Amino acid sequence: MREINTVTITDAVSRLFQEANLFLPDDVLDCLKRARDAEESKAGRDVLDRILENAAVSAEEGTPLCQDTGAAVVFLEMGQEAHITGGDLYAAINEGVRRGYKEGYLRKSMAARPFSERTNTRDNTPAIIHVDIVPGDRLKITVMPKGGGAENMARLGMLSPSQGRQGIIDFVVKAVDEAGSNPCPPLIVGVGIGGTAEKAMMLAKHSLLRRAGEPSPDAEAARLEAEILERVNGLGIGPMGYGGRVTALAVHVEVFPAHIASLPVAVNLQCHSARHKEAVL
Repeated sequence: MREINTVTITDAVSRLFQEANLFLPDDVLDCLKRARDAEESKAGRDVLDRILENAAVSAEEGTPLCQDTGAAVVFLEMGQEAHITGGDLYAAINEGVRRGYKEGYLRKSMAARPFSERTNTRDNTPAIIHVDIVPGDRLKITVMPKGGGAENMARLGMLSPSQGRQGIIDFVVKAVDEAGSNPCPPLIVGVGIGGTAEKAMMLAKHSLLRRAGEPSPDAEAARLEAEILERVNGLGIGPMGYGGRVTALAVHVEVFPAHIASLPVAVNLQCHSARHKEAVL
């Protein structure tokens, strides 16, 4: 049994959220650069130039990539042979969020009592925490600052199994079309298929952690990703809604078995500022 102290966890969460809000991952930057070369619309190219310039300024000057520094989404892969010491795991994560958003001068966006008073919690807590138990004795922490504009465009469809593959494609394309410029394209389109309603939503969110544009290891899912991406980029929405060929940088699909009477499909959109950072303790 390997021990991991909550102090170490808090320090890691604080650092990861600050870094995630300042530095775009290399895979996302590479996708944006390829998109800039592929975009035929002058307005679209200009937008992509500004996005790349913004990323460089953020990294050089230590200013956030976006004014919306997101809800604090945290994915944990907890080794079943690891033992957390020194306090409560969730409290340690929330303290890391609290510290990171304060020290990094990041905008605090969480509102308590969201359907009534909507009082800002003033420290961006509580975090949205997802835990997966895995073999081993390590703790992998992945943070995702998730902006409201993209998250608001999430969709869930409980399709009939008879709608099949084409129904899935049509549902995802319609979700992107209706979202328009709201989620700040070019996007990464996360798609979850199967399980139950909440499982499909989790699959869609989790798919956004994959390296941008990396095809699914499952050949059938990879073909579906390619077809949806072609359809989405045929919508003409373009970078930030100014028109063009590049509405999405990538489509990521994750699949899980489903009940014989069900075909859940979830869509979770990620804006061009596709921020996430990870550490293994």
